[in-house]
Amino acid sequence: MATPNVSSVPTITPVDMRINVVLVCPDCKSSVPNIVEEFASGDLVCGDCGLVLGDRIIDTRSEWRTFANDEGDDPSRVGNAANPFLDGAQLDTIIARSGDGGSGLARDLNKIHGKNTAQKHEKNLIQAYKEIIGMCDAIDLPKSIGDVAKQLYKEVEDNKLLRGKSNESIIAACIFIACRQENVPRTFKEICALTRVPKRDIGRVVKELQRLLKTNVGGMSSEDLMSRFCSNLSLNMEIQRIAIILSTKAKNLRTLAGKSPVSIAAACIFFATHFLGTPSESKNISNTTGVSEVTIKNTYKQLYVGINDLVDKDFFKTYPKASISNLPSP
Repeated sequence: MATPNVSSVPTITPVDMRINVVLVCPDCKSSVPNIVEEFASGDLVCGDCGLVLGDRIIDTRSEWRTFANDEGDDPSRVGNAANPFLDGAQLDTIIARSGDGGSGLARDLNKIHGKNTAQKHEKNLIQAYKEIIGMCDAIDLPKSIGDVAKQLYKEVEDNKLLRGKSNESIIAACIFIACRQENVPRTFKEICALTRVPKRDIGRVVKELQRLLKTNVGGMSSEDLMSRFCSNLSLNMEIQRIAIILSTKAKNLRTLAGKSPVSIAAACIFFATHFLGTPSESKNISNTTGVSEVTIKNTYKQLYVGINDLVDKDFFKTYPKASISNLPSP
């Protein structure tokens, strides 16, 4: 008669007893209890003697069951997750478009049911949300910005604000404000190119939203744009750091008063690339930043005039490759 393999039998060590709560059957008192959870009855039962050790246990298995066959989809009895950007209980019944043997009856019923039950307000919201997400994905904006833009749009629709304004301009303004609030600013020209809405219309709607919703858009500095512009121009980190330093010091120049942050950022990049002896053409910077070549050269001229305030002796110790002789004369 073969002897049982003792090493294969699980045992509870003293360490396990100290760090775990072990449930033992009071009748069997086995060192390794055989406890069975019967979810159908909600009981906790000893698998050796059948003694009920507890009742009303919680079923931790999946909530849903599947009634699908091999042909159709999986019609789980639980619905989709609630969308916080839509109103109502969101428990509408949907008639499947297939499963009628190809007669087309299910498709017709689905269309008729959709027309009768769909709300115009909800349809507009869903369509606007699709456009917002599509535009945000087109320029690689994070999901958080899309959510903020959708929330702003929902407030406009719920409170029936901005009557008479086009839906495209409202969506463009919501994306613009969301970018500012999430510290991922985009220029008016970039939003115009994305949404194909004139800059004047976007500006008017943005001001109106600020007044009605009391939303703080916040300002945009040239430093906020520098990393993205330098990345799009394939410039190294050294040029980016110099351009940021120049734009920070340029705020103290009176000659640049009234210049937009985008123009200053473009001119600082032009200055930094020539300063390090790796010049970048103004045409390439213009195409990337959206600033005209004339504006870049005029802003660069003001930087060149105030070069003594922008560059000091310690600057050349940190960046030995830099030289004023590399700078083109304006």
